[in-house]
Amino acid sequence: LDGRHGNKGVISTVLPEEEMPYDDNGEPVDVLLTPLGVPSRMNLGQILEMHLGLAANERDFQAIVPPFMGASEDEIKEELKEAGYPENGKVTLYDGRTGEPFKQDIAVGYKYIMKLHHMVEDKVHSRSTGPYSLKTQQPLGGRAQNGGQRFGEMEVWALLGYGAAHNLQEVLTIKSDDILGRSSAFDAMVQGEPIEHMNAPASFNVLLNNLRSMALDVEIKLEEEITEASA
Repeated sequence: LDGRHGNKGVISTVLPEEEMPYDDNGEPVDVLLTPLGVPSRMNLGQILEMHLGLAANERDFQAIVPPFMGASEDEIKEELKEAGYPENGKVTLYDGRTGEPFKQDIAVGYKYIMKLHHMVEDKVHSRSTGPYSLKTQQPLGGRAQNGGQRFGEMEVWALLGYGAAHNLQEVLTIKSDDILGRSSAFDAMVQGEPIEHMNAPASFNVLLNNLRSMALDVEIKLEEEITEASA
């Protein structure tokens, strides 16, 4: 589902009408949106639209809001008061499953909701092997290119948080841009042998080349060489 303020989101669950929260008039709400979607995208317009829609529905008028010339917060507060609602636009809702009122008042109103044509069955994708980037030797991105699943910075943090060190090492080396490791891991699996230790990823060489292009020479020394030099 999607609003008019870039506030798109997935449908996490579908409940029967009698289980949805309802107001003092017994009218259930149609859609529940998470409040976490507001501060992250900083699109407060969706809340103002909802409040103005609440007042417009109660007072039976059509609110025409031109871009960049919309109603101010004070005007919307005034409309809410005229409609008999508090200035913050929050009302008491009751749990449809128990009939008990929620502890906090909740912002309720009317706003535009649209259906985005993004279906899970159209997005399912997997790959075993496939094309790699010539520059970084990492798998290409995107389903259209038969690419791999992007494993970003926060996904790495997630595996670190779970202590999944071996899984993380695989993802960042042989499943990505460790060219020698990819080949040796494949041979080891075919022959039923344990996978040997991984090598430095190709992206590390890209980093070194970028540093050298800026006249910063970086030497790589193995641990044995450092030990011998200090001895």
